[in-house]
Amino acid sequence: MSDRLEVKKTYKLFIGGAFPRSESGRTYEVFGADGAFIANPSLASRKDLRDAVVSARGAQSGWASATAYNRGQILYRIAEMLEGRAEQFANEISSLDGVTHEEALKEVHSAIDQWVWYAGWSDKLSSIAGSTNPVSGPFYNFTIPEPMGVIGAIAPESKGLLGLVNAIAPIVVSGNTTIVLASTRSPLPAITFAEVLATSDLPHGVINILTGEKSELAPWFASHMDINGLDISGVTEPSAIADIKIAGADNLKRIHSFEASVTPQRILAFMEAKTIWHPIGI
Repeated sequence: MSDRLEVKKTYKLFIGGAFPRSESGRTYEVFGADGAFIANPSLASRKDLRDAVVSARGAQSGWASATAYNRGQILYRIAEMLEGRAEQFANEISSLDGVTHEEALKEVHSAIDQWVWYAGWSDKLSSIAGSTNPVSGPFYNFTIPEPMGVIGAIAPESKGLLGLVNAIAPIVVSGNTTIVLASTRSPLPAITFAEVLATSDLPHGVINILTGEKSELAPWFASHMDINGLDISGVTEPSAIADIKIAGADNLKRIHSFEASVTPQRILAFMEAKTIWHPIGI
């Protein structure tokens, strides 16, 4: 029997490819399904959110200008790395949610499959959302889908990994960058997922992950003037949803909430249609 002390894992935020603690120095306690203490993740502040938005905005133009094929390659590589750490994710999910290891592993595999599914849409979006439009005159008229910019996301409380993937993947596959607030109750898979991102080919700042209280941070997601859209699928209280929509009205923020379904409509919800006129050469 070993007499060594276990090295406990430190769960930090993920901003701009780095792992800072909250600028406030705050943490909160996370307990397992059996009531046992597990970890002290960071309790993100409004300042942490602002830092994440700056990081996401700085990375957005480069990510959007990458070819669709290249974005798909990078996202697929993330799925490969998730596959290699499936057991670690399953152990975290099992301890937090009290499910069997097999059930936890099933969630991990579903998250990987959904990530691959969304990654596969990267070079197909222009086919389903773009068009060549008939016009009267010597012109070509094209409509092409483009990313909106910086999108915030509030992840669901249940299924800490699968809910996170459902929030992130459809946002970034089109060229948007994101700041996501992980599940408050089950944040550990989100930070482990951030470790996957940090060692992948994903440019720093494309995905930023915060942990903390929804009631504290969601209003600032809504009112931040440099967040172009917001996925509030993780917010369920009607009064909180109403407050978020009111706060987001000042900058005409596009706000959506989705069921736990896998659909290209989640991608298109945060894209803009750009129409181009081009004269026909003689």
